[in-house]
Amino acid sequence: MNRRDLFGAMVVGAGVSASLVSAASAQAPAPAAGSRLARILDNGVLRVGTTGDFNPMSFRDTTTNTYQGYDIDALTALAKELDVKVEWVATEWATLTAGLSADRFDIFSGASISIPRARVAAFSVPYAEVGTVPLALKANAGRFADWGAINADGVKVAVSLGTVFEQQARQHFPSATIQAVQSPATGFQEVLAGRADVTITSNIEAASLVNQFKDLEVLVPASELRNRRPLAYVVGQEDLVWLNFVNTWTTLRRTEGFFDDLGHKWLGRA
Repeated sequence: MNRRDLFGAMVVGAGVSASLVSAASAQAPAPAAGSRLARILDNGVLRVGTTGDFNPMSFRDTTTNTYQGYDIDALTALAKELDVKVEWVATEWATLTAGLSADRFDIFSGASISIPRARVAAFSVPYAEVGTVPLALKANAGRFADWGAINADGVKVAVSLGTVFEQQARQHFPSATIQAVQSPATGFQEVLAGRADVTITSNIEAASLVNQFKDLEVLVPASELRNRRPLAYVVGQEDLVWLNFVNTWTTLRRTEGFFDDLGHKWLGRA
């Protein structure tokens, strides 16, 4: 084959390839066609279910009557990257999976992963962990350098009677004195009043308490949480395209440190 024939064959081949690509593109469905993702982009609205009672993850600011918090910041950022508006849908914990099934919202603003919930809804990859931390007065924090220091004779640990934290306190501190207080008394109030040395609660509540009561201090860093549970966003099981997008976004932002920054802002993590 001479050079002219070779060039002609290349041109014809290139034309055939271009035609095949064009035909394939014409036959391929639009990206995410029929999914929640496509609908969100078409409508320009991301509907977010949230309870507004999970301070500091999702709570209603009474002065502005707006939702605030860690998850509110995160999903506002998600909507911004989708170039859509956010519609906050008031939701209750007991009906969050039913709300997804009824198509009241597209995503729930973060919940701890559980098997019962996973039976009827889909969880994204985790973006954070919650767990148990000890709290004490700042003036007494030097006595408790770690969890082990709390588990000592003479240390008084106050917890609310009948809660998971009472169970955990008896498990973690067998040598300490466990003071199970009845509602409306709380463990942190016993510490503030000087009737107990330490209380334990979730790192989520602890972050809110230390902001509200400047005399309180979390005794351990985030790396030493106990009884850890992952937090993830909740979506419908039926739409793998939408779930895959939420997983991709969560993974990228977690890798970039976005959720670490939110943890520092809202949960007091160093």
